[in-house]
Amino acid sequence: MSTPGAYFRLVRIGWVLVREGVVSALPSENLPAFAQLGQSVAGLFSRRRARNSDRSDRLARAIERLGPSYVKIGQFLATRPDVVGADFANDLAFLQDRMATFPTTEARAAIEGSLGRPVSELYSRFDEPIAAASIAQVHPAKVLTADGEKKVAVKVIRPGIRQRFANDLEAMYLVSHMQERLLPHTRRLRPVEVTKTLEQTTKIEMDLRLEAAALSEIAENSKNDPGFRVPAVDWERTGRDVVTMEWIDGIKMSDVEGLIAAGHDLNALADTLIQSFLRHTLRDGFFHADMHQGNLFVDPAGMIVAVDFGIVGRLGKKERRFLAEILYGFITRDYRRVADVHFEAGYVPSHHDVASFAQAIRAIGEPIHGQPAETISMAKLLTLLFEVTELFDMETRPELVMLQKTMVVVEGVARTLNPRFNMWKASEPVVGAWIRDNLGPRRIVSDVREGLHAALRLAEAAPEIAAKTEKFSRQITDMAESGLRFDAETAEAIGRSEARHGRMGRLALWVIAATLIYIAWKLV
Repeated sequence: MSTPGAYFRLVRIGWVLVREGVVSALPSENLPAFAQLGQSVAGLFSRRRARNSDRSDRLARAIERLGPSYVKIGQFLATRPDVVGADFANDLAFLQDRMATFPTTEARAAIEGSLGRPVSELYSRFDEPIAAASIAQVHPAKVLTADGEKKVAVKVIRPGIRQRFANDLEAMYLVSHMQERLLPHTRRLRPVEVTKTLEQTTKIEMDLRLEAAALSEIAENSKNDPGFRVPAVDWERTGRDVVTMEWIDGIKMSDVEGLIAAGHDLNALADTLIQSFLRHTLRDGFFHADMHQGNLFVDPAGMIVAVDFGIVGRLGKKERRFLAEILYGFITRDYRRVADVHFEAGYVPSHHDVASFAQAIRAIGEPIHGQPAETISMAKLLTLLFEVTELFDMETRPELVMLQKTMVVVEGVARTLNPRFNMWKASEPVVGAWIRDNLGPRRIVSDVREGLHAALRLAEAAPEIAAKTEKFSRQITDMAESGLRFDAETAEAIGRSEARHGRMGRLALWVIAATLIYIAWKLV
């Protein structure tokens, strides 16, 4: 049940989007006549400066006015082109997560509240912030070690951001429920589930212990990988609201001229970047899902160092096999196999024709053959693939969409380093090795071993399952004979709840009506 506050926030969001010209700049193709009329009317109320700027600038200004939690929502939706559309997702991808810093006194209070120790005891030096984002800001600091002082980076959560995000998320849930109710054809995208995913991922991002755990897991997975590493975590100085990690002295990957001046091999860096990402994806099933240039450094030794692990993605073994078989099927032009993989995984409903789906896949694959390898984008191929699946009612797979979007970003970074970057040649050592190890005889052995383990666990749980089944059977029998009954207290509670919901619903409608009347009066 949405509160009146959610309706207020929804009205505010709409008004800001109208004033900044976002609504009037949205694509109007295929919109019904009444929606096109509403879009035209919205254009009359947009700011004059908004009318002279492009859509991405309008969107950036609107989200900046709405506040830091909407920057995070926008960044999340940028990873979901299946939900907001490719063009809109590209606009959101340009959002700069740079916010005003908050006072160092508040950062110190957050650290001391989280770790239970004075800042002066934790750090020998604690400096002013050097960067601030929607969720946290970073302070340079120093800690005492046996070898002297060591420089560290201290990331501190933004005060009050959790409550603010929870309030704004309520409006997001309201929109997603309305979308499912009023636009049935969008239910395939599961907007409510998308909002739940946003809520979960952001809750994780707002607990900095979990970001530290992600750093630690990636560090273990990649400890023997050539050319890639992540900062070490200082667990003694890490808590829910603060994470302390190794300070990285390196050059950002966005500074191409700086990399050249430092003598780094840009072609080798591009190859290492994509190979590292594919290792994390296929081998580990755990990858950095925000690998833009600002989160990637090159240290003096030529190692790529990834930072900011607030957003990560996971793929199960089924999804990894799905990805590898798709890539292999395109490489070998075995489009029927690519289609079969979709059906075997249950991603495309079984009532569709496999041969017709294979035909659609061929329409994607054939144009890329015969082209120079460096002009073929793996990320673009996956984007086209997901577009085609819409024709066959493929439900949204958030983990696959996040992977596809991250691959677009990683491939883009690689091409800024090497404009003639050959994605297929660079990825072949990793993808080929994984296919040999997981799609051949070794896969059968692995599947048999996992099947035996599952059977053993089932056998161990059999007595408990039998007891629960017997108890459930007795309860069903009793219910069938006696009916479902509520005691007096439960029935009274249900009545009170229904009455309260009815009053709140009427109050919400009056509040919305009053708000709209007020806005109209201000505009006259």
